Amino acid sequence: MRTKLFTLASLLILASMVLSACQPAASQPAADEAQPKVLVGEIGPGDIPTLDPSLATDNSSLQVIEETFVGLTRMNEETTEIVPGMAESWTVSDDGLTYTFKLLPNVPWVKYDAIADEVVQVTDCEGNPRMVTAKDYEYGFLRTINPATASDYSYVFSFAIEGAAAYNNAETDDPSTVGVKAIDDTTLEITFTNPAAYNINIAGMWIGSALPSWLIDGDDCNEARAERWTETGFFQGYGPYVMKEWIHDSYITLIKNPFWPGTEEIPQAKIDLVTWHMLDQPPAFAEYEAGNMDYTRVPLADMDRIKTDPTLSAELVIAPQLSTYYYGFNTTAPFVDDARVRRALSMAIDRQAIIDNVTKQEQEPAHWFCRPGLVACPTLDQYPDLGVKYDPEAAKALLQEYLDEKGITAADMDITLMFNTSAAHQRIAESIQAMWKDVLGIDVKLTNQEWKVFLQTVKSLETPQIYRSGWNLDYPDANNFTREVVASGGNDNPTDTEGNPAGGLMWKNEKFEELVRQAAIETDPQKRIDLYAQAEQILVYEDAAMIPIYWYTSVQLTKPYVQRTYSNTGTQHIEKWDIDLTKK
Repeated sequence: MRTKLFTLASLLILASMVLSACQPAASQPAADEAQPKVLVGEIGPGDIPTLDPSLATDNSSLQVIEETFVGLTRMNEETTEIVPGMAESWTVSDDGLTYTFKLLPNVPWVKYDAIADEVVQVTDCEGNPRMVTAKDYEYGFLRTINPATASDYSYVFSFAIEGAAAYNNAETDDPSTVGVKAIDDTTLEITFTNPAAYNINIAGMWIGSALPSWLIDGDDCNEARAERWTETGFFQGYGPYVMKEWIHDSYITLIKNPFWPGTEEIPQAKIDLVTWHMLDQPPAFAEYEAGNMDYTRVPLADMDRIKTDPTLSAELVIAPQLSTYYYGFNTTAPFVDDARVRRALSMAIDRQAIIDNVTKQEQEPAHWFCRPGLVACPTLDQYPDLGVKYDPEAAKALLQEYLDEKGITAADMDITLMFNTSAAHQRIAESIQAMWKDVLGIDVKLTNQEWKVFLQTVKSLETPQIYRSGWNLDYPDANNFTREVVASGGNDNPTDTEGNPAGGLMWKNEKFEELVRQAAIETDPQKRIDLYAQAEQILVYEDAAMIPIYWYTSVQLTKPYVQRTYSNTGTQHIEKWDIDLTKK
C-alpha cells in the first residue's frame, strides 16, 4: 500500500520445478551485437496488480512503472535525494506554492513491436513520432485526480494540490480548477495548497506520470483501450525500459528502450532484457541456487544457512530500508472495536523475539509507525518512551478489564488475522498467533488471500478484524507516513465521496487529524517532530489503531557478475545495473 503494501512472497514450491521450462524467450541480438545482457529475478508471488500509474499502490506494480515511466522528479534510490526526472529544471514562486517545470525535449513515446522484435517510436495520426509533452503530464495528473478513475492514491494530490480535493470529491466537474497546467509543450505549472518542503517530492510521484491519452481514451486514429492499455501488445511508455511481455501470474519481461536519451541521474540502460518471475521467496531461492536467477530476496527459513555458507554469505547484502511492517485493525469490527483490546494485542507481541527467532534479518522493533531516519520522524534517542512496547502483564490487565465489563472470557473472542499469501508472512503470523494465545488466552484464526485480491479486500468494507500491511516511503518525510497513510481519507484509511469510512482502519480521531495538519505546515523542524510524536502516541497507543511490528531491512542475494545499486526505497533502479558477461 506503497501501498505500498509490501509483498514478501507465497509458498509456490511447484513453480520452482517448472520455472526453467517456462523461461520466456529472449530477443535475438542484432548482427553487430554481442550476447545480450539478460537479468532474471523475482517480483513476489501472485500477479502484478496493475501497470497503470494512476492505479498502482504496491511495490511489485511500482517496480515495473519505475522503469517504464519517469516522473517530473525522481528520488535517488540510495540517498532519497530528489533529482531531476523528466523535468530538467524548475523554479518556485516567492510564496512557495507554484512550481514551474521545464521538461526534457524530444523524448519519444515508445512501444515494443513483436513482429519486428524491437522497440519502436509511437506515431500520431500523421505518422510523426509522438514526443512526451507537458500536456501528457497534465493529462496524467488530472486522470489520477478524476473521481471516475477511482485511484486509491488520489488522496495525495487532494491533500497537496490546489483544487484537487474539490475535483476528486466531485464538488466540481471542471478540471481547469485544478492547479496543474500545461503552459506549452515543455512547461508544466503546478500550484500547491501549502509551501511544504515535500511538494517537489509529490510532483515526481508515479501517479503524476505522463500518460498516453490517445491510447487510453482513443483519438482519430486509435481505438480507446481503456483499462486494457497496459496489456501486452498495447503498452506504451518512455522510460529506460518498455514492457515487452506480461504473462499474468507467471512473469513479466522488460526490454531496453534505445530511444531514452539518458541523463546523469537516469542513464540509458545497460542490461538488454529484464525478466521478473512471480514467485514466493522459497522457490525463487531454489532457482537462484540452481543458477536460473540472478538476484532474489531471502526466505526466512534459509537465513541461518545462508549466513554460514561461504558462497551465499558473500552474495548476501542486508541494509536498512525506509519501511514499516505492521498490522492494521478494522476498528469497527467486533472485539477490536475497543481500544483496550487493540492495545492489549499490541502489547502482547514480543517484537525483538520475532526478529531474533523468526525473521533473523536485522530489522528493528517498531514502537510507532513512522520510520526513524525520515524527515520529522521521531527517533528512539529523542523519544525513548514513545509508542507501544512489549508488556505482557499490562496487556493481560487491559484485556481482563474488557472481559469483566463485557461478561465474557478470552475463549469467547472470535478474531481473525488476514495476510497476503506468503511463506514469510505466514511464519510471522503464526509466531504472533502463539504469543496472543500464551499471553492473552485468545485463539486468533489465520487466513490468507492472493496479493491482488488481498489489496482489494483491505480497501473495502470487508476489511478483516486484523490485517497485515507494510508501508514503504513515497518520499522521505513523516507526512508520507503519519498523515498520508492513516489520517482520514489516507491510503490505509479510505473514505467514500461523502467522507464515510470505506475500508482499512476505518478510524478517525479529531485530535490526531489536527496534529498532522499542523505538522504538515509547521516550519520549525523540532516542532514538527514533536507534533508527529504526539500523533503517533494517539495512533499506536491511546487509540491503538494499528500494531507497528518492525522497521524493515532490505535482504537480497545477488550473483557476483551483477553490478548493481542497493535501494532503501523499496524499488530498484535497474537502468543503473550492469552484467559482466566475462564473469557469468
